[in-house]
Amino acid sequence: MHKAPAIVVLGPGSLATARRIQQCYPQALIHGLQGRVEGVDVQYLRFGDTLRQLYQQDTPIIALCAAGIVIRSLAPLLDAKGAEPPVLAVAEDGSAVVPLLGGLGGVNAMARVLGEALGVAAAITTSGELRFGTCLLDPPEGYALADLEQGKRFVCDLLAGEAVRIEGDAPWLEQAQLPASDSAQRIIHVGCAARPASRDELLIHSRCVVVAVAAGVADLTQRVRAALQAAGIAEPALACLLASEADMAEPALHEAAQALGVALRFAPAAASPAQMLAEALPQARLESAGALALAIAAAPVAIERIGRRRGRLAVIGLGPGAAELMVPAVKAELARAQDVLGYETYVRMAGPFRDDQVLHCTDNREEMQRARHAFALAAQGRSVVVVSSGDPGVFAMAAAVLEALHMSTDPAWHRVELQVLPGVSASLATAAQAGAPLGHDFCVMSLSDNLKPWSIIEQRLDLAAQADLVLAFYNPISRARPWQLGQALDIVRRHRAAHTPVVLGRDIGRPGQSLRVVTLGELVPEMVDMRTLVLVGSSTTCVFETAGGGQWVYTPRWYPTAPGNP
Repeated sequence: MHKAPAIVVLGPGSLATARRIQQCYPQALIHGLQGRVEGVDVQYLRFGDTLRQLYQQDTPIIALCAAGIVIRSLAPLLDAKGAEPPVLAVAEDGSAVVPLLGGLGGVNAMARVLGEALGVAAAITTSGELRFGTCLLDPPEGYALADLEQGKRFVCDLLAGEAVRIEGDAPWLEQAQLPASDSAQRIIHVGCAARPASRDELLIHSRCVVVAVAAGVADLTQRVRAALQAAGIAEPALACLLASEADMAEPALHEAAQALGVALRFAPAAASPAQMLAEALPQARLESAGALALAIAAAPVAIERIGRRRGRLAVIGLGPGAAELMVPAVKAELARAQDVLGYETYVRMAGPFRDDQVLHCTDNREEMQRARHAFALAAQGRSVVVVSSGDPGVFAMAAAVLEALHMSTDPAWHRVELQVLPGVSASLATAAQAGAPLGHDFCVMSLSDNLKPWSIIEQRLDLAAQADLVLAFYNPISRARPWQLGQALDIVRRHRAAHTPVVLGRDIGRPGQSLRVVTLGELVPEMVDMRTLVLVGSSTTCVFETAGGGQWVYTPRWYPTAPGNP
């Protein structure tokens, strides 16, 4: 199973069991029905539509509900048995684990993992697995079945009473209850050689071949396939591609690995592909194929021991703080991370974390040191996350990370896979609580003069207020800057009427959040602290009372001076 499963719950009564299951699959996201389940990773509106979408995306599904609901939801899609992801139904209280679909995708193995975690016996019903104690059509990691349809016919023959013998090394079958006979006509052959299909043979390929490639090879995917064919090796026996770390960011290498469906690993710069393989797999048999070289090991290759992977650095935004406002891509990135860096308050907000994840908490003012530390870790091949609150590109860590990379002459840093994942910024979260005050053009500014002179802030404030833009103020006030908000308001009042609506959002998305709507004439700095986001309306921003006694604030999308507008 390569993709993390989706844990789908219908009601709050199953959330505790879902959390226990998530401990088995830390990268899994819990999907909960909107309006019924709070505190989940993803909320959905329709159970059936959600299950069908996950199924079509080849995402393993663990549904905490009755099996019948799952079956009825997925029944219209059940037309390709060999292509289905694992699907399991688990009782809300964890008292039953039932594998439903994906017998060839590892569903029974998942069921056993969940059964052990929940302290129950998984309800395995697959006939071949019950009879033989193993699923012949789903070999373990490091092996690949050559032909599924032929394999199904082969297993049917064994269930009908045919004996079998094993050729090659198949250690996982040593404890299986197979009808073995040295004179059997049916053969389970395990190896890496390309062999013609046979009605009497179950062919399982050992992923024991590594191909090392040089930079700049044209038509790399086809060259690899041609080299395997020339060596008499089946393509499914390919475990990974190996290249020089100097070529770590070369797109053609990543495209070839994706096309071949294998991992891409990197070795220290060497004179030739053959030398890379000799150092990585000293006991393997080597074959040269021009710009490529092949290493054929005696057993499946442990990919994690071959060279190293490309390091990854993701700069993420947590949103305003509430778990349901954190985007799923950010949650998935946190789950895969080995190292998490950030201001301690934000790192704690991103948890909980696994015991194997390393946290690097620093002061909020150490942005460049944090960015350099992140690149140093990622350059070692680690998966690293730098945490920001809100959106990482809005007065946060994305700019510092890019600046560190821009200023660096270290080629290892520039080879790191870098990604910036967005989050819900404080201005957007506050605006959403208030209604739509940012419904027209707006300007976002920080009133902190730590990184820019106050004279620049005054100039920009004056121009933005004169332009009649809605204004969003970050870092409006602090103990070190108690006077600046007052001066900023004086500038704004030169261009805005006293009745202009102002929204004050404090800790929006966090426990104890508060929202207040006042007028520009009423606003005084004492109403605001460092954790408050200030939204100052434009000349068209409106306020009206809600049925429940609150207020909605919005800025119309039209503007009075446009032709045809009021």
